Amino acid sequence: MASLSTDKKTGARRILFVDGSKRRAIRLGKMPKKAAESVLARVEHLIAARTAGVSIDADTARWLADLGDDIHDRIARVGLTEARETRQTVSLNDLFTAFNDDARRDIKDSTRTRQAQAQRHLLDYFGEDHDADTIEANEADAFRAHLLDTGYAKATTSKTVKLSRQFFRWGIKRGLIDSNPFTEVRAGTEANPDRLVFVPRDTIARVLDAAPSIQWRLLIALSRYAGLRVPSEAFRLRWADIDWDQGRLFVRSPKTEHHDGGAGRWVPLFPEVREHMLAAFEQAEAGTERVLSDFRVGYNPHTELKRIITRAGVKTWPRAWHNLRGSRQSELVTEYPISTACAWLGNTRLVATGHYLTQTDADWQRAIGGGAESGARTAHSAAQHTPAPNRVDSSETPEALADRGFMRSPASRCDDAAGISNGPNRTRTCDLTLIRGAL
Repeated sequence: MASLSTDKKTGARRILFVDGSKRRAIRLGKMPKKAAESVLARVEHLIAARTAGVSIDADTARWLADLGDDIHDRIARVGLTEARETRQTVSLNDLFTAFNDDARRDIKDSTRTRQAQAQRHLLDYFGEDHDADTIEANEADAFRAHLLDTGYAKATTSKTVKLSRQFFRWGIKRGLIDSNPFTEVRAGTEANPDRLVFVPRDTIARVLDAAPSIQWRLLIALSRYAGLRVPSEAFRLRWADIDWDQGRLFVRSPKTEHHDGGAGRWVPLFPEVREHMLAAFEQAEAGTERVLSDFRVGYNPHTELKRIITRAGVKTWPRAWHNLRGSRQSELVTEYPISTACAWLGNTRLVATGHYLTQTDADWQRAIGGGAESGARTAHSAAQHTPAPNRVDSSETPEALADRGFMRSPASRCDDAAGISNGPNRTRTCDLTLIRGAL
């Protein structure tokens, strides 16, 4: 049916066969005789199937699918198989451009920044014009090793690998590429114990004293003692969200709003926060809606906080705002179930244990049977001798505040602002929200 021929001068091999009345040749070029004979055997299967008018067997179909484009094209030219569709090369830069145009519409600025960083790492390593579909798994492993060798933290490397996997998975779903080289690459954990630092109360007291304004002191207190995310949650807090009567505040969370029930949460108005909240309330101008109105919503307070810490004569901790929030959760779990602490801070037990909770000096002192109680326990004991957070002290009641130029807001002002329902036992929280009265 077909035969193998070798050019005596060049050593190039070709397969010869007769198609009807025409002689056909498939040029294989230079290759080992055994490899050429293997191709010959498959070509004979193709010829037999076409002559009999039947489909090719599964083994031959797999062989054709795995065959290189060059030999496959030569077999297609003699009519023994269909020509492959020419795949348009998709460079890494093309892949990322398409991904960003499609995926950035509903993501937050912080996510966009992190994706851009991961893409830059990939482009620097592989090159902007590198065919995205030709990256092999071993090359993806080498990329991860390169990040670690360059000095990037394990947490940063882990996040970059996970995002790389996401980029290529998206490309496959959109039909731009056929494989994901990062599927089996070990990402590792994003937790970094070295950056988990507990910020003691005496330290934060010095920082509060160094803060330049009432609103700055409130912002720091909201992070350290109420566990709010800064800036995303703190800057969205409104006076209508403060339930003075029940001693709580409603926190809107852009980070968790895409989860069921994650649009917001109630957080106790802890005594450490209440004093700063009242000071800011007395200072607020009539008609002000946002609690921290001195800060625009898009402002990043990270750099200024570091300046305040330096002014206070305190050594800066690794993650300026995150460590404050983590310190509060570390305190809370010593006094309340971890499920309660997570509900108040708006995270999960897994996230809390991996990224927030840390041991304190007070933990060690209690373990060895000496030393003072922790700041959290001391505060808890002190709270037993003061009005509970869910009650309003007589000096802070709406009636007492009204004597100083404040008045209650109508219930209708806040029905929509609270944005939450507690089911059949829902309490009225907005009718006691305070607003400054016209003097």
